[in-house]
Amino acid sequence: MGLTIRDVAKAAGVSTATVSNVLNKRGKVGRKTQGLVLSTVKRLGYLPNIHARRLASRDTRTLGIIVSDIENPFFPEIIKSFLARTRQLGYEAILSDTNYDPRRTQEAASRMMAHNVSGVAIMTSEISARLIDELARRKIAVTFLDLAPARGYVSTLRIDYASGIEQSVKYLYQEGHRKIAFVAGRNLKSNVARLEAYEKYTLALGLKPGPILHGDLRFEGGLAAGLAIGQMSPRPTAVMAINDLTAVGVMKGLTSAGCRIPEDISVTGFDRTRLAEYSIPSLTTVDIHRDLLGQMAADALHELCSSKIPQGREYEIPAELIVGHSSGPAKA
Repeated sequence: MGLTIRDVAKAAGVSTATVSNVLNKRGKVGRKTQGLVLSTVKRLGYLPNIHARRLASRDTRTLGIIVSDIENPFFPEIIKSFLARTRQLGYEAILSDTNYDPRRTQEAASRMMAHNVSGVAIMTSEISARLIDELARRKIAVTFLDLAPARGYVSTLRIDYASGIEQSVKYLYQEGHRKIAFVAGRNLKSNVARLEAYEKYTLALGLKPGPILHGDLRFEGGLAAGLAIGQMSPRPTAVMAINDLTAVGVMKGLTSAGCRIPEDISVTGFDRTRLAEYSIPSLTTVDIHRDLLGQMAADALHELCSSKIPQGREYEIPAELIVGHSSGPAKA
């Protein structure tokens, strides 16, 4: 076992209460005794158990964040801004990922409760309302994406998916595209919202939606879809992908099938991860402000944790089309 406060007290020849008072900067301890305790702590290499101390005071100053897929570049960028903001606000942070598995989501939520976090940001759609209710019942602040209305102990971040998809569809239409394919994702609320918006806005322009291919939100799913689209006859002149990782896979599949991007076929993504900037050609995508998402999630939790009457609210996240080099005019 590691060193305890009792070990420090014994080595310094003082009481555990004296050591505690010195480390927590409370009570009246003489300068000589204080110096003795601090030098003993340094000599022994003792590290205070901050987590245990906070559990005892019921103030953990810890926030959790749960994401779907740590390998998807969308999430690390959210995590980075979340962690930066939690540090500024004086919190520790713990992370869990679910790999789109409901069982692992349950485990992640249980881990957060076991650590007695003050709040948790749920940046994934595969969590049940029952789990959210359980967290709120335990007076743990919750912030999540698009799942349900705000209420006591619960705030929500609402991303304008429909606007982002509408901008993409209208842009491609203005570039002369009349057959626009869509590579969808898993049956999660945020993905369904994007697919429904694609169908709505293509129909509004007098176009027939489709073909619609199903991906898995990962590179491999996009690659398979791109290979399939490359073999179609007649072939769509544009492809909209559910996210950037899928879009990069689509581009790889299309080029492997002999298609030039964007000369033969245009490709768009969604999320504006760093992949969009670094892919060749650079990806046309929808920016939903990942840095803002992480920061706002932390701010929303802090607001709930600091309130005497924690009533959640909705935070709106805008969407903006960013045109790269993966799209252009439809091939005549």
